[in-house]
Amino acid sequence: MHIIKLNATNSTNEYLKQLIVSSNLDDFTVVVTENQLQGRGQMGTHWLSEPGKNLTFSVLKKGEGLEVADQFLLNMCVSLALYEALQQLNIPNLAVKWPNDILSANSKICGILIENILIGSKIQSSIIGIGLNVNQLSFNNLPNVSSLKLLKGETFNLDEVLNIIIQKLKKYVTKDFLENPDALRALYQEIMFRVNKPSTFKNNEGALFMGFIKGVSSSGKLIVLLEDNIFKEYNLKEIQLLY
Repeated sequence: MHIIKLNATNSTNEYLKQLIVSSNLDDFTVVVTENQLQGRGQMGTHWLSEPGKNLTFSVLKKGEGLEVADQFLLNMCVSLALYEALQQLNIPNLAVKWPNDILSANSKICGILIENILIGSKIQSSIIGIGLNVNQLSFNNLPNVSSLKLLKGETFNLDEVLNIIIQKLKKYVTKDFLENPDALRALYQEIMFRVNKPSTFKNNEGALFMGFIKGVSSSGKLIVLLEDNIFKEYNLKEIQLLY
């Protein structure tokens, strides 16, 4: 396992993308930084992290022949890997908030941003960006955010946590899982936040409505059971799950 450690960089995803162009990198090459200056999350959000307190890193996964249409399978593999890694660290009340945030109870502790490099309709390689709140204690009054240290009351060794996560990624991000989408989706749905519970949602017009999360579709859309026993699928831009 090749780990590249940086004192600071704008984005580990961007650094790794540039490195791919100039170098022949091994599968599961990792770029990790103490200080990520312009970390990004889903939908263009920013990932704020105190230098030296958390894990901000990116992992190269070379293509397994995955079609672009099936890219959510990779998101599920990564979510399962992180869930199991945090289980090993005895973090309580874990769940995956669709599409790929990791929560403890109602608090976000980890975010995932996967960027794919394509050849035609296939994924040539993927850059898996992960931000995990480890030893940070203050989040500028952001709601529903926590860290491993806040949850457990102990300081974690960043290198040890990183190694556990990489081993779990190697376990889950494999052909065996990617080529068994139904089994993979079943595992993912078991650990989804608020699955089969009455929940409040907001659509992209700002209207609130109630429903039950029932799982995800083959393309990664959220399946919600609405009133009158109607099932509807939503993509990331169409719906927000409220706490």
